[in-house]
Amino acid sequence: MVSMEKPRIPANEEQRLAVLRELRLLDTAFEERFDRLTRIAARAFDVPIALVSLVDQDRQWFKAAEGLDVRETPRDISFCGHTILDNEVFVVSDTHADARFVDNPLVTGDPNIRFYAGCPLQVDAQNRIGTLCIIDSKPRKFSEADVKLLQDFTVMVQQELWALQSATIDELTSIPNRRGFKMLAEHNLKICARHAMPATLVFLDLDDFKSINDTYGHENGDHALILMAEHMRQRFRKSDICARLAGDEFVVLLTNTDCAMANEILPNFQQSLGDAVRESEWPFQLSFSFGATEYDPSRHGSLEALLGDCDREMYDAKRQRH
Repeated sequence: MVSMEKPRIPANEEQRLAVLRELRLLDTAFEERFDRLTRIAARAFDVPIALVSLVDQDRQWFKAAEGLDVRETPRDISFCGHTILDNEVFVVSDTHADARFVDNPLVTGDPNIRFYAGCPLQVDAQNRIGTLCIIDSKPRKFSEADVKLLQDFTVMVQQELWALQSATIDELTSIPNRRGFKMLAEHNLKICARHAMPATLVFLDLDDFKSINDTYGHENGDHALILMAEHMRQRFRKSDICARLAGDEFVVLLTNTDCAMANEILPNFQQSLGDAVRESEWPFQLSFSFGATEYDPSRHGSLEALLGDCDREMYDAKRQRH
């Protein structure tokens, strides 16, 4: 008796899902930039169906679907679930001759898949979040030239995904913005919680930043923000996550660091920042108020809860200074 082969779960599944969900594409409306590529792919390969498929925890969900009316199907019967297990194009020339798929519900019923070719979609080197795939209701051969063409179309889809991901970087300072910080920090906090590793969030708010803009002009104000971000990159560890949340508000997540250690580090950072500004010969002074909060998984059910506690700590410190 033939039994359908369910796709295996990738070793990096937790990280892969975090990256997928931070793109915030799941359950969104169709978009012409993706629809256009599936239309072109279907026409180029002369197939009735072309999909941009995102492989979620229990489903494959279609961001673009040329020739298919449904928006999702279960992951455990998906062909794309197999495709994301490897970097190569995954081809099934004839499902009726392949024991892994011959009794798959997507083969025995709608859309009656007989041929499948899928190329994994990657937003970075480690995480395959879905596929660009083509489907036919009759068997067919898939040449090396066809493989290269499907890969070319996939690069186009990935470029659209990269454009979305670039929205996670602050344009002025080139460090993560709030969205980018959220994506990175949530993943790191899960690791810290799982391994009982301390982590401390530090909220930094530049002092009297408005007066820099008012006195020296907005160009100098921008230089102050860039200098702050650059100094954070230089002084904190590569494992720490630095970001500009908004305006003159910065944040850093210090992993494997408790609150006491963070409070020892920050005055030294403050001193070195002041020295760097003086050495740079910019006309302004630069200092900040900060608050530090140690991550407690039992109290901080979300990153927003941790940010809220740290924000209050910072404003308490600012009031005490003034």
